[in-house]
Amino acid sequence: MLEDNLRAEIKPQYVDHLQRTVEENVGQVLDQHAQRDVKADLCVDLELTQVIDRQVKDLSGGELQRFAIAVVAIQNADVYMFDEPSSFLDVKQRLKAAQVIRSLLRFNSYVIVVEHDLSVLDYLSDSICCLYGKPGAYGVVTLPLSVREGINIFLQGYVPTENLRFRDESLTFKVAETPQDNAEEIKAYARYRYPNMSITKGGFKLNVVEGEFTDSQIIVMLGENGTGKTTLIKMLAGKEKPDTMEGHEIEIPEFNISYKCQKIEPTYKKSVKECLKKYIPNSYMQPQFVSDVIKPLQIEQLMDQKVTNLSGGELQRVALCLCLGKPANICLIDEPSAYLDLEQRIVASKVIKRFILHAKKTAFVVEHDFIMATYLADRVIVYEGTPAINYVANSPQSLLTGMNLFLSHLNITFRRDPTNYRPRINKLDSTKDKEQKRVGTYYYLDD
Repeated sequence: MLEDNLRAEIKPQYVDHLQRTVEENVGQVLDQHAQRDVKADLCVDLELTQVIDRQVKDLSGGELQRFAIAVVAIQNADVYMFDEPSSFLDVKQRLKAAQVIRSLLRFNSYVIVVEHDLSVLDYLSDSICCLYGKPGAYGVVTLPLSVREGINIFLQGYVPTENLRFRDESLTFKVAETPQDNAEEIKAYARYRYPNMSITKGGFKLNVVEGEFTDSQIIVMLGENGTGKTTLIKMLAGKEKPDTMEGHEIEIPEFNISYKCQKIEPTYKKSVKECLKKYIPNSYMQPQFVSDVIKPLQIEQLMDQKVTNLSGGELQRVALCLCLGKPANICLIDEPSAYLDLEQRIVASKVIKRFILHAKKTAFVVEHDFIMATYLADRVIVYEGTPAINYVANSPQSLLTGMNLFLSHLNITFRRDPTNYRPRINKLDSTKDKEQKRVGTYYYLDD
């Protein structure tokens, strides 16, 4: 580096800027940058075959992300740098991208990655540097640590080698944190059902298997992009009508629905305080709501800012606050982790889980961050089928059986960290990976 003979290639954080600067189509850009004969393999691994002739400005967020990774991976460099490569990607695509990034490791090359998804970080890394400090003021980088030690130090908020604490509380992922209900309490829960439904949209068909849910429950939907997760949420909310409905009518009383959509557009022109006052007038001053939601999500610091001036992460936190604050029985939350950093994701997960449990509401959540999904889920809906053609949304099932089914499709296995119960992906074809696949245990609730 000192003699300036290392060549570095960087994948930028904001891939949407590429749409304004690149005028050629995907295939032409890859041909221009190709220094390694891996174009065909990259297009298959990163699912770019269908968009090879499309203009870069016409790509969706996920397609842009995969295209940007391919442009870096197709070049010969000494140092490859990737800034947040998992944004906009579903779980399967994140793991594929991680495998492509790992494939760039050679005896004479280095790979540096900035990432907020802990499970992807775990899967990718050979060593980890933690960064701590005050946002917008200063930052400190630790020495390289082993993967498990580095992530655990960050979660504990304490660096033992420096004897330094940079966060007041440690973060854990114990799924059994929810109090175990006894049989009498479970009987007292109100139960609701929805019937078999199907809907066809432009050549894509979604079949929904009937299922039931109770209050004080979070149901997480697991599936790839474009499998109809948002469609099911909209059908439950009554925003879209199914083509067919078999069996009983939807046995849901007149519910108030609170919906946080996937893409948040800041249209409100006044301050955050005015926004809260207008949309959740009864909640935003209520002491319980302030302590459970507004303070942990750090909304108080944003009160005087205009909604249109907020960053992506700030907008996401305000949208979550509005969704939870509405007087509704069901909260429908689409990708609550987008634009949030690692610490904010964990805080947002805890806020959602605690609030839904105490307020006796039900939440349907779409989430691609695997650790956040497993922490939130009481039950899961697994999507199976052929991408862009035909998908089936199974009825809600327990976390263990649902995760085992979902992970068997992805061909990955998880174990739990004994220190903070964090789900960890086993490296492909490692001893632990082969052992768990042999007995069919893709996911452990407890180690």
